[in-house]
Amino acid sequence: MKKQNFLKGSLILMVSAAAAKLLGALFKIPLTNILGGVGMSYFSCAYSLFMPIYALTVTGVSSAVARMTAQSMALGMIDNAKKIRRTALMVFSAAGLIGSVITFLLARPFSIYSANSPEASVAVAMIAPAVFFGCITAVERGYYEGLSNMYPTALSQVAEGTVKVGAGLWLCNFVTENSEAVMKYFPNITDIRAIAAAAGILGVTLSSVGAVLFFAVLRLFIRSEVSKEKTVMGRRQITRELIGSAVPVGVSAVVTNLTALIDMWTVIGCISYFGAGTTHIPSGIAPEEIPQFIYGSFAGIALTVFNLVPSVTNMLGKGALTCVTSDWESGNRDSLKKSVMQALVTSAVIAIPAAVGLGVLSSEIMTFLFPRQSDEVAVCVNSLRLLMPGMVFLCVSYPLFSMLQAIGKTSLPLKIMLLGTAVKLIGNLALIPFMGVDGAALSTSLCYGIILAVSFAVFQKTSGVHISAAPFLQVLYAGIMCGASAYLVAALLEAKNMSTAAVIIFSALIGGMVYIGVIVAVLGKKLRIKKACAKAGL
Repeated sequence: MKKQNFLKGSLILMVSAAAAKLLGALFKIPLTNILGGVGMSYFSCAYSLFMPIYALTVTGVSSAVARMTAQSMALGMIDNAKKIRRTALMVFSAAGLIGSVITFLLARPFSIYSANSPEASVAVAMIAPAVFFGCITAVERGYYEGLSNMYPTALSQVAEGTVKVGAGLWLCNFVTENSEAVMKYFPNITDIRAIAAAAGILGVTLSSVGAVLFFAVLRLFIRSEVSKEKTVMGRRQITRELIGSAVPVGVSAVVTNLTALIDMWTVIGCISYFGAGTTHIPSGIAPEEIPQFIYGSFAGIALTVFNLVPSVTNMLGKGALTCVTSDWESGNRDSLKKSVMQALVTSAVIAIPAAVGLGVLSSEIMTFLFPRQSDEVAVCVNSLRLLMPGMVFLCVSYPLFSMLQAIGKTSLPLKIMLLGTAVKLIGNLALIPFMGVDGAALSTSLCYGIILAVSFAVFQKTSGVHISAAPFLQVLYAGIMCGASAYLVAALLEAKNMSTAAVIIFSALIGGMVYIGVIVAVLGKKLRIKKACAKAGL
């Protein structure tokens, strides 16, 4: 299995993440069309409990295993790397099992006291086993990433997404089409949407099983390398180092996922107490269902679109982790700065036009993606626009967090995320009573804006690497030109009563061409200046 450098490895991970997100969209969009706003509130409730527990037990595992495996392989300690994998499987499988049990036991009390929706407990229970299988998958991915081979991670993500789409949608459709027969097995549930949401969630659990099976099959085709080394680390020492590396990252991820819990508590709670604010409420929604309807629409539609791009740029951080660690340990500051700027500028190049395009065409895109949920779309069109600055901030923050971990500052992302979470909570409580769910969107952007600003300052101070603002301003300028051209094209086509699909396609095409043209022109000018300076001996 061949190793990949930073750019190739990052590209493999980004392509796989994009494919996984596309599969996720193929799952989440039809699911939202089936369940509606209230049904998605059950689905989102399950994720709100699942994600913090999953983050704590799973998120830091891959990076911890990858880091230790990479160190062993650099020293030629092949047997040690294998022992790290075996130990990690034992330790984190136990942690995953505990996480699954906790999720299952908290299903009903969490649904009652946090989401004010006891019928969501079925969905929470269905997703519990995914914590256990997720831990096993994370160890396997981290092992191969430590070998500088990103293909297993990439392929397993695609396999996971494929199972989720197929199993989740089929199960959800089966429940809705056979509601009377299914309801007999759930005598305490009165809303078929709760069972349908649980069926969709079961598809997520089955997808985690599919990823584990992928690695089990993969191991059958991999020839084990022979090593004559006599010195390997003790199991206790490996466990201590794994936990020491994984826990800070996992806790940071928990804090990141607290924003989802904050949204669930504050959106439902504030709207129940203060009303919907400026949010438009469609007719036909019962007064007692309004908080769940608004939260389900926001979480199921606006946040689904919001999370598409950050998950892709997150792969840049994973790809840069090994390179930044190597440059930092070797003291090669020029190479370190190059790796840092490559990851951050690439994140901005991807995030800015995506955010601008989604902001300009938010109504058209959401109407196209959710044609059967016009009421839900109307609730969160403006929310999506307010989320877009936060999407850019989050996309660039992810690689910074990985780089802080690479230079040994594993606790700093946690402290920064705690600050951001405090801003999120205060922002929600202050803005939702006046702006409705739009206040939650605005506070999200404020939260990630502060996180990015603090991360930039802290990384520069701790690493000694100066991050130039010029490339980011150039990308921002290109993004503004992209958005302006897309807006003009959309306005022209809509005036001629073109279809929504045509408006999206042609606006995105023209905007993308303008963006690429501006980027190429700016980069071309920069390269010409560098060549001129080189010829002049400067």
